[in-house]
Parts: sequence; C-alpha cells; structure tokens
Amino acid sequence: MKKITVYTMNYCPYCVAAKKLLQSKGLAFEEVLVAEDDNATWKRLEKETGYKTMPQIFVGEKFVGGYTELAKLDSSGELDQLVA
Repeated sequence: MKKITVYTMNYCPYCVAAKKLLQSKGLAFEEVLVAEDDNATWKRLEKETGYKTMPQIFVGEKFVGGYTELAKLDSSGELDQLVA
C-alpha cells in the first residue's frame, strides 16, 4: 500500500472531512500539520502543487489534490486503485 500524506492546518473543515474519508476506508495516513505562519512550508507546497489551500493530499509521490478531488477519486473507485 502506498503512503498517504495529508497536509492540514488548524480550523479547517475540509481537512477534517478528508481525514474522516480516509479513516472510513481504513486507510492509514500521515498528517502534517502546517502552522499558518510557517511561510517556508506554505511556499514549498504551493510551488510543488499549485494549491494555496488545505488539505493537500499525496498518495506516494503523486499529488491528488484537496478534499474535493479526494472525494471524487473515492466515488469513482479510483482511490482504491491509487492506494493499492
């Protein structure tokens, strides 16, 4: 199974939803909490993903997007294939 990494921030309902979705599927993941004032990490993630929002979800080395993209992958069945 590929490693799942979820970058999150405090007070983020989409971060909570993403973690709940992964947990409901029994998928283990590493959560990386990014502080609002951690400019270096925010800039690195934005450069790597093009996203300025959280959560930012990686399966292995592949960036899959945020919660909305994760939910779409799950409903289409692609998430199961991606993590296998």
